[in-house]
Order: sequence, then C-alpha cells, then structure tokens
Amino acid sequence: MLDSGKRSILGILIDAIDYESAVDHIVRAARQGLPATVSALAVHGVMMGVLDAEHRYRLNHFDLLVPDGQPVRWALNLLHRTRLRQRVYGPNLTLCLCERAAAEGIAVYFYGSTPGILAKLKDNLKNRFPLLQIAGMQASKFGTLSPSERDIVAEHVRRSGASLVFVGIGCPRQEVWAYEFRELLAMPIVSVGAAFAFLAGTAPQAPQWMQDWGLEWLFRFSVEPRRLWRRYMLLNPIYLILVGLQAVGFFGTDVEGRKPSRELFYG
Repeated sequence: MLDSGKRSILGILIDAIDYESAVDHIVRAARQGLPATVSALAVHGVMMGVLDAEHRYRLNHFDLLVPDGQPVRWALNLLHRTRLRQRVYGPNLTLCLCERAAAEGIAVYFYGSTPGILAKLKDNLKNRFPLLQIAGMQASKFGTLSPSERDIVAEHVRRSGASLVFVGIGCPRQEVWAYEFRELLAMPIVSVGAAFAFLAGTAPQAPQWMQDWGLEWLFRFSVEPRRLWRRYMLLNPIYLILVGLQAVGFFGTDVEGRKPSRELFYG
C-alpha cells in the first residue's frame, strides 16, 4: 500500500496513492457513513483547476484526487519523487470498488450518462460481481438542476440505501457535482469520468500499451477528434510546459484558489 499524501501539481493537490490505499479510504468512509469526495484526474481535469481559481478551490477541498492519467503520475514522480508505479485509472478504480463493495455488502449508486449506457453497465457489473448490490441508477439530465431538483436527486440517492455513489457526467461537471452534493449525501462520491461508457462496452478503450505509454489521449482523439481536439491539442502542451516550469522553479503553485461565488447545480 502507498499513500504519501497530497502533492501540488500546478497548484492542484494530487494524492500520491495507489489503488489499494484509495479503495481502503473510500470503503472505510462508506462503512462509517461519512461524506468523502473523490475524483480520478487526468491532464484535462488538472488543467481545469489551473485555469479556473474557483474550480481549483473545489478540487483542493476534495478528500482524494487520484492520478488517473499517466502524465499526472509522471509529474508526481518528477516533481515530488513519489515513486508511484502505476496510475489510479478511473475505470479500474470503479471495478476495484465494486469488487470490495460486493464482498462487504456495500450498496452502490450510479449517477450520470444515459439510460441505455446505465442498463448495459448494470448487466456487465452484475455478470462480473453477482453479489454487487446496485441500489439505484439515474441518468444525467445533461443540463442544470433547480435547487428543488437538486434536493430531489439527493433524497433519491439517500433513500435508495446506497452507501457509495459513482458520478460520471464528464469533467469538470462531475467534480462540481461532487463538491456541491457532499453535504447532502453522507457517503463517498467518486467521480470517474468515462468509466460508465467504458465498462458498459459502449465506448472503446485504448490498447493497454497506449495506456502504459501515456498515449490514451491519442486514441481518444482519433475516435472523437471534433469533440476533443481543444482538450488535447491545446491543454496537453500547456500542461507539459507548465510542469517543466514548475520543475525548475519558474511556475508558482497557488493552492488556495477562490471560494466559488455561487452553486452551479450541474446534473
């Protein structure tokens, strides 16, 4: 097990942690009925916090920000000598948590994506983990919620009997959702991005060798170039430049950010 605490990558406090420690942290909170916000961050997620002081504040108040992307893991090792041997990839973290949840009788809830993807996700997870208790699933509204709608969503999750909720509505919306729902749900909220579609089998995953070499972005760009070109063609180079500047001491790492001026009610 490895958990070396939080380390600043461009002002975003990423946890130098492995799968085992992350799962233990989340499951412990679920068993105790404690709120905990967790997100698996790749380069895009980090850069959203770098470019937006209010979002930086949100991220740096999460209980766990795990290094989802290889370039994030590499930055932890370069800047902080953490010696992480593997990233904590959102889809794999989801599977690890579902395995533990099935073994320990912890009911889980899934929020996000579409009804069709959720149905396939449920079938695949139940086939893989027959004892997994899926307390509920709710598709994203792909928009914003009114305060009353937000309260209804929270009440639905609470009444489902779940002790752990997975959120997959895309970055940075899912991190905003987790931050704003933390006090409404006395349970861990785990933001896992595209994990729903990957585990449902409705979106292709990069070959393992591309994942290992940090080229997953290239695979995803080749599949969805129109949607993802700004994310990868602009943010990835900026990230690399800024990490290099931080390594030589020419980039400040403000971790405070700015407290959000209003709630966004993403749903």
